[in-house]
Amino acid sequence: MVSLMLSGGIALVVALAATSGLIGWLAQRRIGQQIREDGPKRHLAKAGTPTMGGLAILAGVLAGYLVAHLDDVGFSRAGILVVATTVAAGGIGLVDDWIKVRHRRSLGLNKRAKFGAQLAVAVGFALAAEHWAHVPTVLSFTRVDLPGTPLGSLGWLLWAVVIVVGAANAVNLTDGLDGLASGSATFGFAVLAVIGYWQFRHPTIYRTTGWTPLDLALVAVGLAGASLGFLWWNAAPARIFMGDTGSLALGAGLGALGLLMNVQLLLVVIGGLFVIVTLSVVAQVVAYRVFGRRILRMAPLHHHFELKGWPETTVIVRFWILAGLFAALGLGLFYAGFLSATGIR
Repeated sequence: MVSLMLSGGIALVVALAATSGLIGWLAQRRIGQQIREDGPKRHLAKAGTPTMGGLAILAGVLAGYLVAHLDDVGFSRAGILVVATTVAAGGIGLVDDWIKVRHRRSLGLNKRAKFGAQLAVAVGFALAAEHWAHVPTVLSFTRVDLPGTPLGSLGWLLWAVVIVVGAANAVNLTDGLDGLASGSATFGFAVLAVIGYWQFRHPTIYRTTGWTPLDLALVAVGLAGASLGFLWWNAAPARIFMGDTGSLALGAGLGALGLLMNVQLLLVVIGGLFVIVTLSVVAQVVAYRVFGRRILRMAPLHHHFELKGWPETTVIVRFWILAGLFAALGLGLFYAGFLSATGIR
């Protein structure tokens, strides 16, 4: 328990301090966000706001994760793999953000290069998860044997790639309003930290060994703490944006944790807000290409409500409420699975 508090606390403090320093450094060099012209007009006032704040989130996660192991907790391959995947995805976002600010445009890496880089990271994660971290290659909901459907090496590879790339882009799409992605992600990571700790305390039920579940919980609580520390400066009106550096890192970390904790299907519930936002974009594209009309005033969904006249803070707080409810529902389903496994009614 002490190690969990260390990871979350150190991550929060480091992210809080690092974000503050980053704001000054970026502002001094006039490194700011470029705003897309086809977005809500009120967002044009945000042009020039420092971006690439995801660097502070990564610093917080790394610091929290490393310091937590001073409490006689062993490193695990699974924990190291999640951290590496998170940092690698953040690196893709950093390149994308840097191109945007360097060329003073709202477009960074082209779609093929960006997707190809994400695919490479996801494939690397999937192969390492199976052959290095030795994760069970089965379909899972609240534990490894539910439903426990074997996927095989190829099936696991494809499934893991879909989860990691999908989660990374889902958080990226949600990062459109001040504090929306960082606040929503905090709920998801906090629940995953609880799940990891619970799996550590009940290794027989969840078929875990050694420090692995606790180590994954340390990564999760570190990501929660870092997101919360960043949110202090990212809350409306934002002093800094996380950029793709942060959103891709948080999304990839979320997906990697869900896969290695064997709660892949449950992740759809825990990150329900991200799923809804992503589906809103898919629905908008399909409706326009098939029927020649838009079903939303603008996608993703949060921009639709903005254009309907909702104040930005109203959209953010209501979406946070949804994110919290989805995360709580996910935790409830996980606990129900525990009661079922133990025969408790």
